[in-house]
Amino acid sequence: MPEINLVPMMDVIMTILTFFIIVSMTLTNFQSVDVALPTARSGVNRERPIEPMIVGLNQQQQILLEGSPATREQLAQAIQNYLAQNPKGSVVLKADQRLPYQQVIQVLATLKEVGGDRVSLAIE
Repeated sequence: MPEINLVPMMDVIMTILTFFIIVSMTLTNFQSVDVALPTARSGVNRERPIEPMIVGLNQQQQILLEGSPATREQLAQAIQNYLAQNPKGSVVLKADQRLPYQQVIQVLATLKEVGGDRVSLAIE
């Protein structure tokens, strides 16, 4: 009765596996940037972080500033005042998850008109 010798077949499979591992390692684009990173003593940021302005949008589609309802005009004025006092500040919108997407986008558009690129949407 003839026997099947599996050792040569395992050698071939291991050779093919090794080839694919080496090829896949050479095809990855690992890029490194040569920069001098600061140490802990020289990189300490002594500035106090600026608190973002929080704008709320509740389920009744009311805009909330500091917990009280506000109009879009009051919102725009409050954001302009905040950004004038804090040039590096940002505005965060906390909208109720049950609101239609269109309502959230409208308020975000108002925020973006006034706040520019420093507007974000809060999520959990």
